[in-house]
Amino acid sequence: MIEVGQKLPQVELSELTSDGMVNHDVTTLFAGKKVVLFAVPGAFTPTCSASHLPGFVANADKFAEKGIDIIACVSVNDAFVMKAWGDAQNAEAIMMLGDGDASFTKALGLEMDTGPFGGVRSQRYAMVIEDGIVTSLNVEQPKQFEVSKAEALLDAL
Repeated sequence: MIEVGQKLPQVELSELTSDGMVNHDVTTLFAGKKVVLFAVPGAFTPTCSASHLPGFVANADKFAEKGIDIIACVSVNDAFVMKAWGDAQNAEAIMMLGDGDASFTKALGLEMDTGPFGGVRSQRYAMVIEDGIVTSLNVEQPKQFEVSKAEALLDAL
């Protein structure tokens, strides 16, 4: 599993924008920026839709005030699903990134196998990244939602 002090792996994540599909190399996307990246097991799932994403939407201005350049949400879903979920959640301030084949999640060592429920998914976590280096990593225990919520990250910044 990736650790604090390590560089993000050079992997692409996809984003559906008004200009079409964009594939981002995360090392380039986050270079020179302070980023909050949080991951959810799945778009449109109960905790993710009721609490996790909405917390970051509601607190986007507070993150900006603390020097965060990008708030990004990643899930092992395709970019079309991530865009639809972001639209449904009024998440205009959040970069909604798809990890369709779980390559980013696996490169971080933060995957979990949910079997017939959904296959390989991401564990729930949040991290702070500065110029491509992980400076904070909060990984949830299974079936928990405490350390990766927006409010917990704001308190730590």
